[in-house]
Amino acid sequence: MSKRNKIIYWIATLWLALGMISTGIVQLIQLKEETEMMNHLGYPLYFLTLLGVWKLLGVIAILIPKFGLLKEWAYAGFFFAMSGAVVSHLAVGDGTKELFGPVLLIVLTIVSWYYRPENRKCSAN
Repeated sequence: MSKRNKIIYWIATLWLALGMISTGIVQLIQLKEETEMMNHLGYPLYFLTLLGVWKLLGVIAILIPKFGLLKEWAYAGFFFAMSGAVVSHLAVGDGTKELFGPVLLIVLTIVSWYYRPENRKCSAN
């Protein structure tokens, strides 16, 4: 892996981790703005706890060495959660302001996944 690709990977991965940790914590403590957004989107409030826990576990999975298959699941989970957020906001007619965060996290997820080193990939065996 080239030095350039390693830098791209770590920058994207650390920003992704920071974004997922911060939103995961906000969801776990059920900040007023988060509960209002969930009501606006039509989801039950217990969904905040599920998302928060999954995000924090996903961050652990992508940051620890090895465990390639677990990382694949974490990246997939991040992609599905954030693409689901985009679709949910579009479905209720929200504007670009509400789409910015989830779209940014989708981009960071894809960049981190694409540039991950060989020792962080799922082995074929």
